[in-house]
Amino acid sequence: MTDTPNKDTAQDGLAKIKIIGGNPLNGTITISGAKNAALPLICAGLLTSDELKLENTPLKLRDINTLSELLEYLGSKISIDKKNNSMSIKATGSKEKTIAPYDLVRKMRASILVLGPLLARHGRAKVSLPGGCAIGSRPVDLHLNGLEQMGARITIEDGYVHASAPQGLKGAKILFPKVSVGATENLLMAATLAHGVTTLSNAAMEPEITDLAECLVKMGAQIEGIGTSQLSITGVKSLHGATHAVVPDRIETGTFMIAGALTGGELMLRNARTNTLESLIALLEKAGVQITIDGNNIHVKRMDDLKSLRGIDIMTEPYPGFPTDMQAQMMTMLTLCDGAGMVSETIFENRFMHVPELVRMGANITVHGNSAIVRGVDRLKGASVMATDLRASVALVIAGLCAQGETTVNRIYHLERGYEDIVGKLSAVGANIRRDA
Repeated sequence: MTDTPNKDTAQDGLAKIKIIGGNPLNGTITISGAKNAALPLICAGLLTSDELKLENTPLKLRDINTLSELLEYLGSKISIDKKNNSMSIKATGSKEKTIAPYDLVRKMRASILVLGPLLARHGRAKVSLPGGCAIGSRPVDLHLNGLEQMGARITIEDGYVHASAPQGLKGAKILFPKVSVGATENLLMAATLAHGVTTLSNAAMEPEITDLAECLVKMGAQIEGIGTSQLSITGVKSLHGATHAVVPDRIETGTFMIAGALTGGELMLRNARTNTLESLIALLEKAGVQITIDGNNIHVKRMDDLKSLRGIDIMTEPYPGFPTDMQAQMMTMLTLCDGAGMVSETIFENRFMHVPELVRMGANITVHGNSAIVRGVDRLKGASVMATDLRASVALVIAGLCAQGETTVNRIYHLERGYEDIVGKLSAVGANIRRDA
């Protein structure tokens, strides 16, 4: 790469964020490109030897850096333009460069998304089983079963997926037994170069998948049903280069909306995509948050003190339902709302690990299986807390912004995987926050 985001360092495990709460957030925050859209888009660069240019890319994220390293290992040339928030991928790798090693893949689950493109273009791939946040098993069975239906031969040996399709992949009718974002993305990319027509039924409908499909069409793919649960892909012989802007990050947007509401300030969130936030906006308005939409800008404030916010019930669901990636942040808001609310998590089985940390700060939360009852308290108090995954990390940061005293959030390498310059963005609108190495 000509220039790269920050590399991992030996000090990352010791890095922490310190926050002195009580400051209202006032001003403007520009929303970055979505991490969950950028990662599959980068992998799509493996489908062609031409250059794929991605604009509005969140370059200051660990996951972007990790995936860039992996593509370079696979023989791609990555060029970074920090000034214009863009990156270019030129995947000139050969069949000899189709092994994704454990040392790189272990850092994040999205690395499994190189499997479909490598197999479709080169006829073989060897990819380590992935790592990432510890929020559930998230097996890759749906990815592998779909590729097998497309004619791939797949075995798992010594922690690696060995996949081959020497005659190329073939179109197939694939019905997902449950909605899977990653499997939909992997098979969508693979199908673009398969022989014949592939249909993906019960496909995930997240905006990030729509963004991927629109980019693939720019590259020459033939895809019907974009934005629906049934995608039809007619394979083509080859794809070509393109330029595509990454969709704005709806999870970052929602995170700052909650932060603004809790701290009592008035925020304008610029470069947002409001049509991807309908379920969240409806729930926030039900809770008493004032939201005004002006094109791609969102204004957020609350009427009065914290007691103007009301407890509500939420349940995570696949898109267009309430996103699991906003569950922890919403739970933080409920800790200070008037009354009680219930949070039901239906996507991941282990995504309440932030609860004990919020309780350390004075929250009143009772967990029953995959549901949690949150009873609003008068205030949170600063404490030293431990981040367990990406979204839990930012939930604790939000709690620290409105807590009394100082909060220290440890193990923030999770946070820096998915939030671009969050300390800088929050500082610019009035937060008393700093990163300590």
